[in-house]
Amino acid sequence: MRASRAFALGGLNRRLKLIGITLERARQPSARLPPSSRWRVDSGPLPADPDIRFPGESGEYRRERNRLLEAEIELRRAIERVAAQRRALPPGGAVPDDYRFEEAADGGGEVRFSELFAPGKDTLVIYSFMFPRWSGDTRPGPTRGETARLPLAETPCPSCTSILDSLDGAAPHLAQQLNLAVVAKSDPERIGTFARERGWRQLRLLSSRENTYNRDYHAETPQGDQIPILNVFVRDGTGIRHAWATELMFAPRDEGEDPRHVDSIWPIWSVLDMTPGGRGTEPDFPQVDYE
Repeated sequence: MRASRAFALGGLNRRLKLIGITLERARQPSARLPPSSRWRVDSGPLPADPDIRFPGESGEYRRERNRLLEAEIELRRAIERVAAQRRALPPGGAVPDDYRFEEAADGGGEVRFSELFAPGKDTLVIYSFMFPRWSGDTRPGPTRGETARLPLAETPCPSCTSILDSLDGAAPHLAQQLNLAVVAKSDPERIGTFARERGWRQLRLLSSRENTYNRDYHAETPQGDQIPILNVFVRDGTGIRHAWATELMFAPRDEGEDPRHVDSIWPIWSVLDMTPGGRGTEPDFPQVDYE
């Protein structure tokens, strides 16, 4: 899950063309989107300003920035189209088992898969937390707390940890529309201890050590290595079905590219992608702890 350099504009154009999109179409009027797909802007709709400028910028900067803006407009349209295509998928396969999970929260206990659906909420999102980490991950482990005493191979994945740091804050907002759970194939006490050390208070953390959920939903390799995947499930009148997963993890990619399968829920990369330095080349980033 190591970060790669941001795409060059020409490379982005080439990839957009692979799915039938060209930057020339950025000049065309945008198709009307359904209400559920429109952007929400707290300050209301903002008028387009073709003459926007910032203090001190050169003519060269503005020309190149406008070229980039065309690419950004087309990328936005592509994101909307892909999201609509995702929502239009036919029903996936029925969930084969009412898995029993162990709660990592204080008090513990067991919960069945079907019980993860609250009344009136028929969507369940499960993120598979790599705890333990991938066997080849040599990034430093935790430097404090009980988790720091574990062998490195048994400690949590630093990348997953950074994702969950952010999801913990987003969880109360997501809970207004769906059910969210985080599953790890580890001792529930270890999961709960690490959650307290990180200050996570909103995530529902579960252990899958006694069931086959990870194996069934591609959250581990045949050798037992854990895989960071997000799965979506829906409940309807016929039962519970799989709806979608971050399969981009397993898709072919160009040399030097990262999977980017969970980047949409991983804020650190979104912020870095907006900077001149991009994602950088530091192999140990992100880490669980920083000095």
